[in-house]
Amino acid sequence: MSLKLVSWNVNGIRASIKKGFEESVKKMDPDVLCLQETKAQDDQVQEALANLTGYHIYSNSAVKKGYSGTAIISKQKPISVTSDIGIEEHDQEGRVLAAEFDDFYVVTVYVPNSKRDLSRLDYRTRWDSELLSYIKGLEAKKPVVICGDFNVAHKDVDLARPKPNYDKTAGYTKKEIMGMDNYTGGGLTDTFRFLNPDAVERYSWWSYMGGARGRNVGWRIDYFLASESLNNKLVAGEIHPDYMESDHCPVSLQIDL
Repeated sequence: MSLKLVSWNVNGIRASIKKGFEESVKKMDPDVLCLQETKAQDDQVQEALANLTGYHIYSNSAVKKGYSGTAIISKQKPISVTSDIGIEEHDQEGRVLAAEFDDFYVVTVYVPNSKRDLSRLDYRTRWDSELLSYIKGLEAKKPVVICGDFNVAHKDVDLARPKPNYDKTAGYTKKEIMGMDNYTGGGLTDTFRFLNPDAVERYSWWSYMGGARGRNVGWRIDYFLASESLNNKLVAGEIHPDYMESDHCPVSLQIDL
């Protein structure tokens, strides 16, 4: 059985729908669609996606209205769906949602941004460590596919201008890179890089400033990570820059189970 999974930071589900989100989903036709930064409460997510037929819709919204938020939209009804990671400090912003299926878990995550002045970097560092522990707990039961906006470019090849940004800019500091090192060194495969080892200038986010997207001055900060036990089942990993509903574009993973 081949499954197509898509992850997309929509930067506001209601705003993205006005820009053609529903047609794009129909075109991509994912079996499981994971969203980040829905910027809506649970009832608003359901209302916004009411015309998206053939899917089961689950969401996790932040306490603060109009902020953060994640969702999983699946053709197959999951065995169970769980919000958050069980740590109060991290469970106020709707950043994690996990769906259990027969053969694996799918987790959508919106990792906190360290902020322009890096004032949230220490918090972000704790987040990375405790999210990894949560994932390893799930992995003790069955393999995990975790996707979303990790708010970090892992390697030089993952952003257009690595040198001026290194250890100065949120998303490319030593601590954030180490966090991603810990994910990939802890038994999780960066599926896009695994399947496309020589890909360059492939980005998933571009600033709205300075015409960055048109010039492809971007960052690859949206990932599918998967338990290494699934490596032999990974078929295709893609980035889809032609979808314009957000400052992020969708990323996808095809997996044979």
